[in-house]
Amino acid sequence: MGLHGHRSELSAFLFLMMIFSLVPNTIRAQTYNDSDKTSSDASNLQSQQGYLDIVSNSEGYKQTLHIPSDQMLFDVTPIYDSQGNETSLSLYLRPGLDDFYHQVGLFDKPKDIVFIYPSFTQAAYGDHGFYNYYKKECDSSCLTVKIPNKVNGIQASSIVSAWVLKLLDYPYVKDEDVDKNPDILKQYKRVIVLHNEYVTKKEFDAITGHPDVIFLYPNALYAQVATNYENNTITLVRGHGYPSNAIKNGFGWRDDNSKYEYDVSCKDWNFYHKDNYTMINCYPEYKILTSNAMLESLQENEPTTLSDDVANWLIYPQDQNRTEKLLDDFGIAGTSIPTWVQKPALWLSNGGITKREFNDMMQYLYQKQIIK
Repeated sequence: MGLHGHRSELSAFLFLMMIFSLVPNTIRAQTYNDSDKTSSDASNLQSQQGYLDIVSNSEGYKQTLHIPSDQMLFDVTPIYDSQGNETSLSLYLRPGLDDFYHQVGLFDKPKDIVFIYPSFTQAAYGDHGFYNYYKKECDSSCLTVKIPNKVNGIQASSIVSAWVLKLLDYPYVKDEDVDKNPDILKQYKRVIVLHNEYVTKKEFDAITGHPDVIFLYPNALYAQVATNYENNTITLVRGHGYPSNAIKNGFGWRDDNSKYEYDVSCKDWNFYHKDNYTMINCYPEYKILTSNAMLESLQENEPTTLSDDVANWLIYPQDQNRTEKLLDDFGIAGTSIPTWVQKPALWLSNGGITKREFNDMMQYLYQKQIIK
């Protein structure tokens, strides 16, 4: 499996090719020896620039992110073409953060957490693929595409998180590995799903049947594909408006959280419970480069950053049952919470305030009849 490697490979470069079209940022990966380029070179470039601009163009939703270099948990260096246009990025471990990397990585820990690289999604977003069909640039022949034999992903296939986890020594499997042998996931205590948007029914069943799954990206398990390993292809079966525009999730999955996929800034991110899963409320492709809390959560016994009731209220603040349940947690017999309380609730989720501080605030608001 191409992403696996020994510690000596951890100065790998991640090339992120930006394509400003329907297909999001293309990100190409390549491994170098330590002598080819040093981390200090990258650090100098970052410090000179002060921040990194990344243009995200996910299915037509174009956004520019300004990421301060001093918040980066990895060295990320822009690469420019002869006209001075930023065309790619390189990513590798940053000097002086060894203790942090061992805390959030699996270098000296059991390899009992696995992530699934979305190779089928990488294929779907390729040239003459599903998205050319969606744009009416080709006929249904574009709904059958080759399964890639290399990890050469894009923002849509969550390549940044895949390489961050690879650098942190997480094991991985590809979509086709799970499809061929669904029991492979049973070897692991926890499964991390990336933006595995296109999966087979066997893979869907294997993931949703696992007792401990973190969906690190929204819009996973969105459309069903079929595999043909004789010619090494996948074909779209159902979902994403196919074969009927009325069809959204191809599995009819009630836990689909695709509504969050266009929030790429992840400014107010949090993990929350939904049924038996841990899910996230944004698309963390670039947030994972700066959030130590996000990386730490992946190994915690309880990854959710909010209590279930706080998380449910944040997601559905107008739902009366969720409002009353949250207030009941604090011993408050009320029925309404001001909408501005969502802000301190998010502070709580990101560690800005403690649960006790949040409780004291809620009690004060109740005493002053602001919560009624």
